[in-house]
Amino acid sequence: MSSRVRLSLLPSIRCMFDDPMKIRVTGLSSQQDVVLRASATEEKGSNFNSWAEFRADHSGQVDLSRDAPLSGSYSGVQPMGLLWSLSPEVPHRKFFKNQALSPHVVSFSVVDKQDGQILAQETNERCILGDRVQRQTVTEQGFTGVLFTPPGSGPFPAVLELSTFQSEKRAGLLANKGFVVMIVPIFTGKLDLTEPFHLDQYEAAVQYLLQHSKVGSPEVGVMGLSKGAEMALSLATFVRGVGAVVAINSCSANTGLPLFYKQQQILQGLQGDMSKCIALPLAFIWSKTP
Repeated sequence: MSSRVRLSLLPSIRCMFDDPMKIRVTGLSSQQDVVLRASATEEKGSNFNSWAEFRADHSGQVDLSRDAPLSGSYSGVQPMGLLWSLSPEVPHRKFFKNQALSPHVVSFSVVDKQDGQILAQETNERCILGDRVQRQTVTEQGFTGVLFTPPGSGPFPAVLELSTFQSEKRAGLLANKGFVVMIVPIFTGKLDLTEPFHLDQYEAAVQYLLQHSKVGSPEVGVMGLSKGAEMALSLATFVRGVGAVVAINSCSANTGLPLFYKQQQILQGLQGDMSKCIALPLAFIWSKTP
């Protein structure tokens, strides 16, 4: 590595997951062509990479908040383009980051375009949980969840997240912003589409939040993704104490299996009409990386 080339991640190499970051390279030769690379490994072991080629200005600097890449994983002036354009080495893999206690680690490097020499390297740790945000497992009659509470005595607004499978990233980020958040997964193990769903355990989770010493609102918000969002909408329809719903990527009806509440079926499972499905060929698009 070159002793005079510096790769700066500003304001710090350790930051919150949703904090903006400036990437700057100094100490290059005037008009020197370099490639900036980013890489990360998700929790299941899949590798993700991005790259962008730049030409240094007359003072030997590259500033991603000012400069557009000559080529690469993204185009235009994008200060955090190397982060959002991270792509899997194995096509169609999803970036799996579910644990809130460990940071999302991204490695950056500056490579000389002409000879391939690594000129500078730096590692960015993007934390899910802020200082003094508490995480604890809650097991009550009817449900098991993970609770995140912000520092201080409150009172704070409360959010129940009904995740399809347990993922702590969104809940941890909300807790940093002053929300008491609890995650209750729809599926706790292997995907099971044979057992009917029951609203009772999620009602118990709502009541737990409303009675929490740090919660000061008469209602909670509920958010969910996919099947979790369907359950969130049903919860708001049939159970008291829900004041708002955020439904992400879901149907507005109860699909698949019937829904029960207080030992009675309240909704049938809406079935899809497979005769109307259209099969499309799967195409892979490969990008050439220098």
